Amino acid sequence: MTIKVGDTLPEAKFGVMTKDGPAQKTTQEVFGGKTVALFAVPGAFTPTCSARHLPGYKDKAGELKSKGVDEIACLSVNDAFVMGAWGDSQNVGGDVTMLADGNGDFAKAVGLTMDGSGFGMGLRSQRYSMLVEDGVVKELNVEAPGEFNVSSAEHMLGQL
Repeated sequence: MTIKVGDTLPEAKFGVMTKDGPAQKTTQEVFGGKTVALFAVPGAFTPTCSARHLPGYKDKAGELKSKGVDEIACLSVNDAFVMGAWGDSQNVGGDVTMLADGNGDFAKAVGLTMDGSGFGMGLRSQRYSMLVEDGVVKELNVEAPGEFNVSSAEHMLGQL
């Protein structure tokens, strides 16, 4: 069953890269007590994700934060090393928190997986964005396969 507006996010653990190496954060640590603009991508370093999705949120970080977003987080079914390297290559700095959903547990729990086997990618996250307030989904924008419209930073700005 797919998560919907009004639902509370499931408990999960996310990989994050720190200066001391990989670490884990829980759903509560990422989303508790704050407003988070979360966007999910099928894969780090993939064309649309690298050319448009992540750069859009980095470029609009100041605007999103000025409208009440405390944190911007990018999620992908990749490991913490890959997500850290991708964030570094995109110069996200402190603007975007890079969350690794290594085994796709969060993607499965929210019902937003896709089968990327045809591209050699296996189980991945669908492309989507959500606005989350203290762990509760306030907006959910799931892309149609192959599309990039409603999960963009620009679309989220229009929802704030």
